[in-house]
Amino acid sequence: MEKDSKIYVAGHRGLVGSAIVRNLEGKGYTNIIGRTHKELDLTDQLAVRSFFEEERPEYVVLAAAKVGGIYANDTYPADFIYTNLMMQNNVIKASHDYKVKKLLFLGSTCIYPKMALQPMKEDCLLSGYLEPTNEAYAIAKIAGLKMCQYFKGQYGDNFISCMPTNLYGPNDNYDLNTSHVMP
Repeated sequence: MEKDSKIYVAGHRGLVGSAIVRNLEGKGYTNIIGRTHKELDLTDQLAVRSFFEEERPEYVVLAAAKVGGIYANDTYPADFIYTNLMMQNNVIKASHDYKVKKLLFLGSTCIYPKMALQPMKEDCLLSGYLEPTNEAYAIAKIAGLKMCQYFKGQYGDNFISCMPTNLYGPNDNYDLNTSHVMP
């Protein structure tokens, strides 16, 4: 990437997205764009396509997600699967249609089976049952990972995925009912 490449970080205010922005800025990248949920609803396909049409990002980091802890995931599974699938589908498809040079999709380690052998290996994906309390979120993240894999295979898109693990820090959610970590 050139230092002035247009980089869209979806979820630029969240835990991972804001860390990525800080890292990119620290390395001298000067054309990083982001939108708040109020400015751009990633579940709205037309809004996402209009954003890509107007901004024409060269690189996309898909860090935006509806996230939460055990209580939130277990209480609102329909919201978690629907919202995450819609955001992912819209951003990944727009990235393909608008010829983004590279997309990085941020998944989650909850995509791996609850009882996976340790240390966990990538090939244990889809080899067992998921943790029931966050299954909806995990299924959405698996779909995003597979979508990137299939767009790369079928169209040659440079779409990659990574699975951050055990994260906490600045811009995390510390609400007692919805967080994934206690302050």
